[in-house]
Amino acid sequence: MDIYLKRRRWKILLLFIAVIIGVASLAYTNWLTQKMAEEERKKVELWAEATNRFAEPEIPGQEQLSTSYSLLILKILEQNTTIPIIIVDSVSIIEDANINYKEGRKAEVLANELKKMKDYSEPIQIDISENNYQYLYYRESNILRNLRFYPFVQLFIIVIFIVVAYFAFNATQRAEQNQVWVGMSKETAHQLGTPISSLMAWIELLKLKGVDSGLVSEFEKDTQRLERITERFSKIGSKPELLRINLVEVLSSTVNYIKTRSSSKVIFETSFSEEDYVETPLNTALFSWVIENLCKNAIDAMGNNGKITIKLKEKAEQVYIDITDTGIGVAKSQFKTIFQPGFSTKKRGWGLGLSLAKRIVEIYHSGKIFIKSSEIGKGTTFRIVLNK
Repeated sequence: MDIYLKRRRWKILLLFIAVIIGVASLAYTNWLTQKMAEEERKKVELWAEATNRFAEPEIPGQEQLSTSYSLLILKILEQNTTIPIIIVDSVSIIEDANINYKEGRKAEVLANELKKMKDYSEPIQIDISENNYQYLYYRESNILRNLRFYPFVQLFIIVIFIVVAYFAFNATQRAEQNQVWVGMSKETAHQLGTPISSLMAWIELLKLKGVDSGLVSEFEKDTQRLERITERFSKIGSKPELLRINLVEVLSSTVNYIKTRSSSKVIFETSFSEEDYVETPLNTALFSWVIENLCKNAIDAMGNNGKITIKLKEKAEQVYIDITDTGIGVAKSQFKTIFQPGFSTKKRGWGLGLSLAKRIVEIYHSGKIFIKSSEIGKGTTFRIVLNK
């Protein structure tokens, strides 16, 4: 459980860092755009002043100075190539600059732009002559407007990077886990082969010695059980063969096996009888292990004292299996993490049982397994959904 708490903390930390970077970038860009907006205002005021000076009459005797002055004013006017500007008088639009439009739509575009400019800032008054005023309107340049959106684009890229990194990390982790599971399963199946062969030989020897047949029969059952376990482990990592089998028969045999090896204080209740028939594509060895694992977990959760209810519901395209116990329950925050490898509430547990059960149901049988409901102190219901 500590592993998943650490992973969750790392994910939260990465998200927190992304938010900090985004907020810092937004704050800095806002400050920068504010400064640029102030600079653009100063440029526009200078442009207005230059327009006003350009309209002034020449002073007699100062033609050379006036010419140089006019050239300077023209240079100031020509330098504004980015800030959209409209000059109006009391009646109509007199001049515009840095606004793109098709000639046929000039009046419409300028009217829309003028409306935006009036909303953007107060106009700058140009004194042409006594009682003759013009008003200069402007709005922010495209460069400044794009800069305002930059932190949001940056934050979006950071989020995309974190999401891609998260899925890449998970995919790599799952691939590594799969390799470990397959390797461990194959090795376990290989190692079990020799002692099982020896046990079978000892059983035959016990028969020859005339040992109690009931005792020998129980030995045979447990040996056959070990053979099935070996078969299950050997099939992990390879595509299992699915046959159309009576699901009721598999459930009944698995429940009967667990009953004989459980405390008398554990009560099993089923919603089906052994005569029922529900056909689904199954690998018996693997699927019976899933049911067995869920029942054993339920027995542990109940402390070997309680009731396990197994309900089977058949629909047109799917079959639902609900396994309910009266155990300690599962916190809602653990509904998903409980299926992750390494997660265990037991001191000696490896945390692989439910993870392998999920793999068998969802990958090998194309079904679903999840916690349908749970209440602390009252019990848990696991649901398995299989396609017919």
